[in-house]
Amino acid sequence: MQQDRLLSAIVLRLTSVALFSCMNLGIKLAEAGGAVLPEILFARQFGASVLVAAVIALGPGFASVRTRRMPAHLLRAAVGLTAMALTFSAILMLPLAEATTINFSMPIFATVLGALILGEPTGWRRWTAVAVGFAGVLVVAGPHGGHVPLAGAALGIGAALCTAFISILLRQIGRTERAMTTVWWFSALAALALLPFYIHAAHAHPPRVWATLAAVGLLGGAAQLSMTESLSRGPVSVVVPMDYTALIWATVLGWLAFGTLPGPGTWAGAPLIVGSGLFIVWREHVRRRAATRGALSQE
Repeated sequence: MQQDRLLSAIVLRLTSVALFSCMNLGIKLAEAGGAVLPEILFARQFGASVLVAAVIALGPGFASVRTRRMPAHLLRAAVGLTAMALTFSAILMLPLAEATTINFSMPIFATVLGALILGEPTGWRRWTAVAVGFAGVLVVAGPHGGHVPLAGAALGIGAALCTAFISILLRQIGRTERAMTTVWWFSALAALALLPFYIHAAHAHPPRVWATLAAVGLLGGAAQLSMTESLSRGPVSVVVPMDYTALIWATVLGWLAFGTLPGPGTWAGAPLIVGSGLFIVWREHVRRRAATRGALSQE
């Protein structure tokens, strides 16, 4: 039974990576068709809200997402929207592979924020991994014949930093709230916050662009649900390394859709970022296992 749950967790995580990668492609295609950032952001959140609402309605019902921690959900929605706006902006400015690679720096920032905000123990091994990861980011974002616009790289780094802060918030919220409750309130609150910007920016599009915008929302919602479910079935140390398959998807989709391949800086920096991220995840797994053994030995 445990093996089945771990296998399903890995499959769900791989599925979420594939869906998010297709969503990122849809973002670039929608923008190429004339859609602007507020329209794309609203489509993402509205589509996700509809999908999550359907899952809740057909499952546990909306009584299951009642909360007494609305301020925490409002903060999560604000930071989440900021992260999403930065992420989408980076995707629009950068090739898919480069945007994806820079986003892999999130565990690096999460380690730093965990140490600074939560006071989590961080030994020299993880600080070394952080330094190596930052070096990888600098290699990817550095000047390589104009392949990576500096502004786009800065947006991607800002997005990774905000996403890392979200991981800190989710640890706090997750102590009292179920994952589906958090997903629902983020989807609903973010869609409401984006509605005025959408109304101001919305304009007519060909059916192909409307279909692409709808796909962005549904793909994003399905990916979010798949990612959430993967964490309920398997430990972080098992499922999170699957996220790095996104670089394969980004490379293939970028080549098929736009004829672009990663530049030399990306090929050089990606192994440093991925390696540091995997090491950080592994060290966190080791630390938690040691803490659990220590607690058990005191009982």
